Amino acid sequence: MGWAEVFARVLGGGTPVEIRAFDGSRTGPPGAEVCVEVRSPLALSHLAAAPGELGLARAYVTGALEVHGDMYAALSSFPSVALEEIPPSLRRELLVKLAGYRLWWPVKPPAVEHRGRGWRHSKRRDSTSIAYHYDVSNRFYEWVLGPSMAYTCAVYPSATSTLEEAQFTKHDLVARKLGLQEGMRLLDVGCGWGGMVMHAAEHYGVRALGVTLSRQQAQWAQKAIAERGLADLAEVRHLDYRDVTETGFDAVSSIGLTEHIGLAQLPSYFSFLRDKLVPGGRLLNHCITRPDGSHGARPGKFIGRYVFPDGELEPVGTLVSAMNDNGFEVRHEENLREHYALTLAGWCENLEAHWGEAVAEVGLDRARVWRLYMAACRLGFERNIVQLHQVLGVRLDGTDAHYPLRPAW
Repeated sequence: MGWAEVFARVLGGGTPVEIRAFDGSRTGPPGAEVCVEVRSPLALSHLAAAPGELGLARAYVTGALEVHGDMYAALSSFPSVALEEIPPSLRRELLVKLAGYRLWWPVKPPAVEHRGRGWRHSKRRDSTSIAYHYDVSNRFYEWVLGPSMAYTCAVYPSATSTLEEAQFTKHDLVARKLGLQEGMRLLDVGCGWGGMVMHAAEHYGVRALGVTLSRQQAQWAQKAIAERGLADLAEVRHLDYRDVTETGFDAVSSIGLTEHIGLAQLPSYFSFLRDKLVPGGRLLNHCITRPDGSHGARPGKFIGRYVFPDGELEPVGTLVSAMNDNGFEVRHEENLREHYALTLAGWCENLEAHWGEAVAEVGLDRARVWRLYMAACRLGFERNIVQLHQVLGVRLDGTDAHYPLRPAW
């Protein structure tokens, strides 16, 4: 059995993908739209050291495994990339063949792989984890995200809307759900590059404070705020949300932060945000969720090591219950997973359009991480492996929610 056939079995038989290996073996339809090339025995060493998703990702990130053609199309063709799903007899056969490669070509994980130290979700470890992913390069993010610099799910008014139109629509939807009006105060936790803060200030006359654990994000946002003439209303600080001392906000937005919080911290997280609000104030929680009932589940090994260290995804029911049990009356929720698939498609296009510049800016290994992760996440949202929910809660004023009979948006 040649190594092309080995990888064909690992990736799932019958795929419309050509596979070529360094030993001269090949399988699959010649000239297929997508070709997977096993370029080096090091790919086998990575797979032997970490069977399944993580080993394959390491092989790709280091260049020992190459994908010719569109990454999304390639991943769409693979029914499985987990050795655990292969029949036991074939798995034993593969492990025997791979054992020699683990011995002959010992390898270390790529330098860009992250391993957290310290207590999970402590302030120090959270700061390190956030810096690993977000303090890469503001220029790199400008190429991938586009002018909006919004690194969260957009909301597409139509399938033909541009990424920028959809990001504007997302920020405006959040503003309208929160009932923002001129003179109100908004706290945006995990504010990224300040997109929501600036939108609220510019379009609603709201005094907005954003906080982020990424120093580079805060620096970029403060510069953008000044350039847009919004410094009298908008501010972004390099700060852990738990260190915000101000209270009396009319609204709180949390867009893409809850994934970093962790199941055990949800009660204190929602209680803290409740205490920041005036009676009748609203919280909009926007985050990636799991479609099943698994609690405190971490993303796959690849995402956990290369993309979002210490990330945890909860079912939406867990988040709704946590909000309900910690001071909020839940008034509305919706699932936007199809919108996130479209958002990721836009980011993938941007990365490919700036591929050479991106590689020069952050290095080939990290650029390959992004190409793989964004294509995989797009597929995950399309296949309902992950979802994106917005949940709106209100801190009651006695028994009064100060909420319209029907939503204003």
